[in-house]
Amino acid sequence: MRKGFLSDASAASARSDDAGSEKAASAVGQGGISEARSAVSDKFAAMEIDGTAAEAAQKSTAATAAGSTNTRKGADGTGGEKPAKGAEPRMNVAKQQLRYQLGPARRSPVACLVLGMAGSGKTTLMQRIGVHIHERKIPSYVINLDPAVSKLPYGCNIDIRDTVNYKEVMKQYKLGPNGGIMTSLNLFATKFDQVMDLMEKKADDMTHVFVDTPGQIEVFTWSASGTIISEMLALSFPTVVLYVVDTPRTASPVTFMSNMLYACSIMYKLKLPFILVFNKTDITSSDFATEWMTDYEKFQEAVKEEKAYAGSLSASMGLVLEEFYRNIITVGVSAVTGDGIDSLFQKIQEGGEEYHRTYRPMMEARAKSKAEREEKLAAKRVAKLRKQMEATGGLEEVVTGKAPGRPKKTDDDDDEDEEEEDEEG
Repeated sequence: MRKGFLSDASAASARSDDAGSEKAASAVGQGGISEARSAVSDKFAAMEIDGTAAEAAQKSTAATAAGSTNTRKGADGTGGEKPAKGAEPRMNVAKQQLRYQLGPARRSPVACLVLGMAGSGKTTLMQRIGVHIHERKIPSYVINLDPAVSKLPYGCNIDIRDTVNYKEVMKQYKLGPNGGIMTSLNLFATKFDQVMDLMEKKADDMTHVFVDTPGQIEVFTWSASGTIISEMLALSFPTVVLYVVDTPRTASPVTFMSNMLYACSIMYKLKLPFILVFNKTDITSSDFATEWMTDYEKFQEAVKEEKAYAGSLSASMGLVLEEFYRNIITVGVSAVTGDGIDSLFQKIQEGGEEYHRTYRPMMEARAKSKAEREEKLAAKRVAKLRKQMEATGGLEEVVTGKAPGRPKKTDDDDDEDEEEEDEEG
């Protein structure tokens, strides 16, 4: 996809009179940075790193709705008209409809988040995947989320560089390379619902979605934008994580353990099916890594040669990660020669089945629990409002607080407020 998929936001930016947004407009070509800057400050500053995309959207939408409702409507939802004396006031407590909730259980397309440390051969692997899907005529969608790459060796449907100018972001906000990548990704994430709309329109005609992430792996895995993008994909499509490993560099037991620890942290952070892709097998076979993961004694023999403290630590961690090894899928590939690519696509299908078998029920349980929690919270708020109305004689006094006989707020009321805040959090 090329320039223009965020045209609505761009038009809104052009109409803005804010001098600051005009200055930054060049940093986001078609993205509408005036809207994005306010969205980032509201959405990302207030949102916890492990919060869901739906919760972040709810907070942002609720804040907007509250500001507009106070100016256009009366608190009773009747357009500002005062209720008749003694009449039961009408209360508008309709539940908010969020843009993204858990969607239908699709079998395809399978969305693949391609992650990997710098130098692992992730971009070359994406090129090989692109060649494979064209040769086999596999209907797929390819997205590039790396704003700093100078040239892509593969074609993509959506490219973040068509929306966000990475160098201008660095210049306008006085950021370093990593800060520029993170800010660019945050700006793009504020409009990722439009990307989802495009993919959902093509969903029936696709079998795979490949999402290439920045080489600075921590920018995606530990940022709010990475959480939003991964969760929005997982809500709509079966989603798996492809973690690309530089096989020759993991020949050392200590380096191998470092990679496994990082892979473990990503798997438990994203909570999605995980596939370890041992790349560059044309240089070094991945058989040793598979053996170390399945046979603890073999790893112990290899790590004995390490005399430093890191060696004993790696030996201990190998036993700790034994359970982790049982729950991941591994495959060896060569992005240069194409060896193992067929096996990779087979493993992706296995990951999609694992999503439906294990992860989808977990997501459904979380969605059900959240809906029940919100329903209880709404009922508690209505009960509290009725209690205040009974004590003060009507809705007008509750809203304005001008009733002479209005009782003072008690400690019980303070406790109820604190409980509501805890439940919302």
